[in-house]
Amino acid sequence: MSLSEVHGALANAAFIYFLLIAIWGLVRFVRRQGVSANYWGALVIAELLILTLGTLGAFLWYTGFRPARGVHILYGLVSGLAIPAVYVFTKGREDRSEQLMYGVVALVTVGLILRGIVTAG
Repeated sequence: MSLSEVHGALANAAFIYFLLIAIWGLVRFVRRQGVSANYWGALVIAELLILTLGTLGAFLWYTGFRPARGVHILYGLVSGLAIPAVYVFTKGREDRSEQLMYGVVALVTVGLILRGIVTAG
């Protein structure tokens, strides 16, 4: 399996993982729950997955494997900054409204990852 294929497989894994934490986050909001320790852990794993995907993508770009469209890189950058941006904006609070923000940002990131997958080829 080439590094490009690994990058694609990680992108698919990130798509599924972010979809799951988006659904989980929105369900927690509907149930009137805030951000739990388990959800924080899932967000950390999500961010590490995106950072790994970005690092591998940067390495591929450096070695000459470039995406078909440059906007692919923008989708990756925004995906990597989404969760930290919400954390900074909310100052790390764990209330119900913050749970909604994390759920929505995870859902938006699902769209960004999907667009990144589409623009890669």
